[in-house]
Amino acid sequence: MNDQKTTLEIIAPTVDEAVEKGLDQLGLPKDAVTIEVLDEGQGGFLGIGARQVRVRLMLKDHPDDKIKIEPDADEDFDNGSEEFEDELEEAKVRAGRIVKALLKDMQINAKVASRIMDPEDDKDNPMVLIEVTGKDLSILIGRKAETLNSLQYITSLILNQQLGSWMPLLIDVQGYRFRRESQLRQLARRLADQVVATGRKQVLEPMPANERRLIHLELRYHPFVATESVGEEPNRKATIFLKPKE
Repeated sequence: MNDQKTTLEIIAPTVDEAVEKGLDQLGLPKDAVTIEVLDEGQGGFLGIGARQVRVRLMLKDHPDDKIKIEPDADEDFDNGSEEFEDELEEAKVRAGRIVKALLKDMQINAKVASRIMDPEDDKDNPMVLIEVTGKDLSILIGRKAETLNSLQYITSLILNQQLGSWMPLLIDVQGYRFRRESQLRQLARRLADQVVATGRKQVLEPMPANERRLIHLELRYHPFVATESVGEEPNRKATIFLKPKE
């Protein structure tokens, strides 16, 4: 394993926003990283000379220091002699193998497919998507996707250790995340309409960072409402409110 720790630097208007954005990109909970404020930013006068906050997130060592999975007899799990076109392609192949090995250890029979998702815009990064399909895989999703998020967390840890660098990763089971994404986007639009009609802000139920991000993404170009996250993990919530009149 590469001894270099996985790090990610984020620039945002506030420390909280930078940390949340970083955790969302890493797909990790707050207690899995060490947070260092590199630049506290500067407000400036009338916007002149303003400087945003810059923070660094560093992946903590796993308690066992190493997470190891032995290769199957019929599959070379980590062939150091392999050559890949680029880091994204390597991450796609390795992530798929990691998930297959984890599912085998869990005695779950399922198909695993890996692909690379293009970014939604120039503010996002390409992402490795692992799609797991099969019969009766609800056990892999769990209550409020807790099991699925844990599987994604463990896979991210192993992948980051193998690559020696961070790579955004999303694991989906039976299309659950994409169905949930569609529901959240519809909810965001409906609540935004309510905010415009009533003038009152809407506070959503507590959600993990990746789901709050969908609310923010759906409404970021809305002409009349804005969004922000409030509260502390694991009860952090997305809120929708009217933009101030100019």
